[in-house]
Amino acid sequence: MKLIILDRDGVINQDRDDFVKSVDEWIPVEGSMDAVAFLTQAGYTVAVATNQSGIGRKYFTVQNLTEMHAKMHRLVRQAGGEINGIWFCPHTDADNCNCRKPKPGMIEDIIGRFNAQASETWLVGDSLRDLQAIDAVGGKPALVLTGKGKKTLSQHGHELPEHTQVFDTLLDFSQYIMQENAAPQAD
Repeated sequence: MKLIILDRDGVINQDRDDFVKSVDEWIPVEGSMDAVAFLTQAGYTVAVATNQSGIGRKYFTVQNLTEMHAKMHRLVRQAGGEINGIWFCPHTDADNCNCRKPKPGMIEDIIGRFNAQASETWLVGDSLRDLQAIDAVGGKPALVLTGKGKKTLSQHGHELPEHTQVFDTLLDFSQYIMQENAAPQAD
């Protein structure tokens, strides 16, 4: 099982400091729909792992989130891709749950659900907490510079997990993955 986990806000869609609260505010990052399509076509299972504390803070509802995810699914399918599952944590930091990144609960659940190997699983995120979550299970962290990615790199570059790879966008990451898949494998 080839699995790639994507953070949502700032990776797939544009992030907002005041939270993405509605389907109208959910706007894809340029090239992200094509990126998911490329990953799908390269044989990867694509899952989304997203902290959505706006629910816990009562900024929006699960219904609002469902509508945003329906839009995301529709646009990804139109581009020729597929998102195989979406996991979200509705809690705030104060809830001290195990599913809110950087804790690994959500990531462990996704890896288990798809029977994937953690060491072969990528997580693409724009924040330190995304990268810490995949690092905690021994996976492969990738930082994109969209969303909060540039800020993460400048403020936390020295804290990034050791094997973090940095890409300008999710589209750049997907092209890297496609090149890796096209490279001849050693015997």
